Amino acid sequence: MEDQNPTDTAGSAPPGVGRFAPSTTGEAHPGTLLAALLCWLDARKNGDRVLLRLENLDPDRSTPAFEDAMQQDLAWLGLDWDEVTRQSDNQSDYEEALDRLAEAGQLYPCSCSRAEIRASGVRTPDGGYRYDNRCRDRALPPGGWRASEEPLRARLLEGTFTAVDLGGDDLTQDPTASFGDPIVRRRDGAIAYQLACVVDDAMSGVTRIVRGRDIMSNTASQVAIQTSLGFVTPEYRHHMLLLERQGEKLAKLHGSVGATALREVYSAAELCGVLVFAAGMVERLEPMTPTERLDGFSWDRVSHKDRLAHWAGRVLEVSGDQGQ
Repeated sequence: MEDQNPTDTAGSAPPGVGRFAPSTTGEAHPGTLLAALLCWLDARKNGDRVLLRLENLDPDRSTPAFEDAMQQDLAWLGLDWDEVTRQSDNQSDYEEALDRLAEAGQLYPCSCSRAEIRASGVRTPDGGYRYDNRCRDRALPPGGWRASEEPLRARLLEGTFTAVDLGGDDLTQDPTASFGDPIVRRRDGAIAYQLACVVDDAMSGVTRIVRGRDIMSNTASQVAIQTSLGFVTPEYRHHMLLLERQGEKLAKLHGSVGATALREVYSAAELCGVLVFAAGMVERLEPMTPTERLDGFSWDRVSHKDRLAHWAGRVLEVSGDQGQ
């Protein structure tokens, strides 16, 4: 396993590499399509390569049918990719990363339940509960991490970590104090998100990550893992979200409507126009393709605040800014 993003010493820098990495555990929804569009526009505007990575490691929910549908829906919208990869093809890279962590003494078993962790009562920045690292002194079984029947956690390096956020957000955080050590391999043997995305980005030479701000609080933990594995830290940009009302609260617009229903009422250009409007890039709705939007794309025109959206059965309604 070798980081594919070495420092350029020959003069001119090679093209950057972006990526869109949706989970294939269900249909694409408006938030998925908006995130894909923003990632694609950013990369193509900068002359970078852009990859589609299908995050299909969840053995209970990810299916080949969802993988195929995701690719078809993104192609229908007008988005193309320089390469398509699947996390399920990268098992050897994950195992090598676990070997490295184990050799460095940064891997340990932990069977603490969610209830036990919740009992600590310490909230994390994303609304969960902090793991207090109580199992840090436990050793791996005699057969090493492969012989463990328990979940595995990575012992993060102590201290504060940060990364460049091109949107100006402060990514500085002490992840052990804010979240605790993350699970990197689940009880069922599946590789957990925090490790998988770090390894995948490094192996693909990703230099720039554009993603929703709901994942922003994970960044410092990922930088800590990158540091332990000797990987280069990419640049980040965290963008606004589409939210919906759920009772008195706001939540990500997720399960209300999928791509199948959207494609029944919108043409690709019409839906792209809705997404561009939802992101605040234009003041009025009009059909357009991603390629047609490319010349006028600038992050200065993208809303810094989340937008409230509602699926009204035959139309995706978008209203004012919410939150930050």
